[in-house]
Amino acid sequence: MISLIARHLQSRSALAPWVLLCMFISGPAVAVTYQATPHATGISIPWGMVWLPDGDLLVSDRKGEILRFRDGLLIGRINGVPTVHANGQGGLMDLELHPDFVTNGQLYLSLSSPAGEGDGSNTAIVRARLAGNNLTGLQVLYKASPNTPRGQHYGSRIEFDRDGYLFFSIGDRGARDENPQDVTRDGGKVYRLHDDGRVPVDNPLVSRPDAKTAVYSWGHRNPQGMAMNPVTGRIWVHEHGPRGGDEVNIIAPGTNYGWPILSYGINYSGSEFAEGTEREGFESPIHYWVPSIAPSGMAFVTSDRYPDWRGHLLVGSLKFGYCVLLRLEGDAVVSAEPVLEGVGRVRNVRQGPDGYLYLGVEGQGIMRVEAN
Repeated sequence: MISLIARHLQSRSALAPWVLLCMFISGPAVAVTYQATPHATGISIPWGMVWLPDGDLLVSDRKGEILRFRDGLLIGRINGVPTVHANGQGGLMDLELHPDFVTNGQLYLSLSSPAGEGDGSNTAIVRARLAGNNLTGLQVLYKASPNTPRGQHYGSRIEFDRDGYLFFSIGDRGARDENPQDVTRDGGKVYRLHDDGRVPVDNPLVSRPDAKTAVYSWGHRNPQGMAMNPVTGRIWVHEHGPRGGDEVNIIAPGTNYGWPILSYGINYSGSEFAEGTEREGFESPIHYWVPSIAPSGMAFVTSDRYPDWRGHLLVGSLKFGYCVLLRLEGDAVVSAEPVLEGVGRVRNVRQGPDGYLYLGVEGQGIMRVEAN
């Protein structure tokens, strides 16, 4: 039967028989599915992940360690890590390499630091030179104040934009009604600095002597995902809501994102607190979740290893133990699809230099996303 149809079509197109034959042989297209496979173990709560130029992977464990892996095997620990106040959600958090790390060896860290005024700790951004397995020349670039014994909402992600500016987040530190809407106080903000800690002269609050001039945007709750969109160069964040109201936002200078005046969430007790979800003068999220997924970590997928995910955003979920694929059209989220279900509490999502996606999963370590 195939040969008869093929001969009939041959007079119309020399390629028709081959096309038809391929249709019969291959059948309908099958969607690619993926699974997360163990890659590196021995990390209790993995937070930050960066790859060195030689391919080694550095992972921060929230308890205060940086571990070095090669091909999934632990080959060392980094010396000289600053002291952290590991309480509640605090500890050693994100890692990021300087864009010119090959030349200067600068590694950036976010952590809950006990230094400064008051009991407890607050988020600090530090940098040091990595030489072998040693950190040297430690510099504190920013330290939020005052300290507090509260153990929640430190933030804190770090990201460089394509112009070399350093962005980082600090959560509201559990002071919902004091910090996020007050630009004279730290907490509930996204910040921007030069790579050496200087405040850029075009930051939105530099003309206000009472303000925290490193602040770039405010009205945030607890941003634990941050990534630069490789197409636009803009910084995207996601942040935790309470019961509902997790958000994805695109950061713009001098912009108020509304927390806690506006929110899609409610108190953990079930009562309402927000005055609404939209208002002139506040920026609405481009996407939100109700109920909350407890998002943590995210990466724009650019790798050819994931042709059906390429150009979209992968977000980790602590609450549901999966990732969410946000399909994008420009700056709009057109769908949100749970993927990699049953992985565990996903703390971080990064794309490695080998093109694979890697997940930091609490209690399990680092997992690599591969095709089934």
